[in-house]
Amino acid sequence: MRNGAQSGEKTDIRRKGLLERLADGETLIADGAMGTFLMAQGLELGAPPEEWNITHPQRIADVHRAYIDAGSRIILTNTFGGTRLRLKRAGLDKRAAEFNRAGAVLARAAAGGRAFVAGDIGPSGEMLEPMGSLTFAEAVEAFTEQARALAESGVDLLWVETLMDLEEARAAVMGAKRASDLPVFCSMTFGPAGRTIMGTTARQALESLRPLQPAAFGANCGEGLEIMDEVLDQLHGSAPALPWIAKPNAGLPRMVGDQAVYDIGPAQFADRIDALVACGAQVVGGCCGTSPEFIAAIARKIGKI
Repeated sequence: MRNGAQSGEKTDIRRKGLLERLADGETLIADGAMGTFLMAQGLELGAPPEEWNITHPQRIADVHRAYIDAGSRIILTNTFGGTRLRLKRAGLDKRAAEFNRAGAVLARAAAGGRAFVAGDIGPSGEMLEPMGSLTFAEAVEAFTEQARALAESGVDLLWVETLMDLEEARAAVMGAKRASDLPVFCSMTFGPAGRTIMGTTARQALESLRPLQPAAFGANCGEGLEIMDEVLDQLHGSAPALPWIAKPNAGLPRMVGDQAVYDIGPAQFADRIDALVACGAQVVGGCCGTSPEFIAAIARKIGKI
């Protein structure tokens, strides 16, 4: 359903709860890419974006506000790589809680009541046993620490995203659940035939995660917009009542020099998102290659502005 204007809202969006909105059939627009903007502003390749929550807070806040102005009503904190496991690569693991708290505070202030703030939890960057050395318990502990810092700093929900390993997704959702009683979204990354690189289908992933009671499930990033059709087809048979997430890339990138270029523009992207909404997706947005212009196009297309 396409009820409720999203632009120009003057009152705190949280007066009607997130889960209540979804239960009423409302479509909520999330944001788009963050890293693309930060790279354009000087973030070095391989440097942790989370450090900019401390060193360049205004730039992070500006990206959040641009998405909200475009129509996003869920924004993700700049904490995608915020576990101590991932930050350890840059020697910043001891500052994990600091970066996550700062990211949550920045997003909360930028939202100003116009959007729900999702504490962003991405992959740890480590391989779990038996393919790697990270144990499931260690992963849960690291994700719990990150989720707790985000929850204590005022986010409205926790969003586990871009997971390709089902066991890591389970560890992340479990950690988020242990940290607080906030709603937990989970979106995994799928390739051809709606399978992760580990071979797990969207249906299998959801069945495994269902006992952890995610508040919404779906896909983000991935190998092209077409993958979203297959993912939603699988979810139709597995969880018709669960809110579904569709937050794809702007198609598949091609390299021009050292730059990744996406050939799908905002209008075409919005047309595809509109079709996904018609198929049941309730939380929609963009991932790599998208911008506030893409979000604005979605908002216009699905009648939110």
